[in-house]
Amino acid sequence: MPTITGPVLLIDDDAAVRQSLKFALELEGLEVRLYEGGAELLADRDLPGAGCLVIDLTMPGMDGIDLMDRLRARHVDLPAILISSPTSSRLRTRALRVGFRQVLEKPLDDGALLDGIHSALSTAA
Repeated sequence: MPTITGPVLLIDDDAAVRQSLKFALELEGLEVRLYEGGAELLADRDLPGAGCLVIDLTMPGMDGIDLMDRLRARHVDLPAILISSPTSSRLRTRALRVGFRQVLEKPLDDGALLDGIHSALSTAA
């Protein structure tokens, strides 16, 4: 099995979601960086070259799809998972088209999120 490298960059405007996911992911041995929104992530001048993005769809100012468009325009090619409530086939198609690997519906199944993150980190290694 490939070495898992890089942090999980978690972008969600809900502080409770950020903290609970950070806690759960760190229990699994993952490094987690938290961001309140897309602008905060884009302002980070120390983005890692490896890792995984977990991005919420609905955030004030910039939604997850717009954030992904901006990241790809900046040649940030980290694997990404979109989290949303609710999801639809149209949203999934849009998300996959802009570069998300997976779309997960809230409330999140911890197992599905962990599997997606491990797959993304292993592929990126």
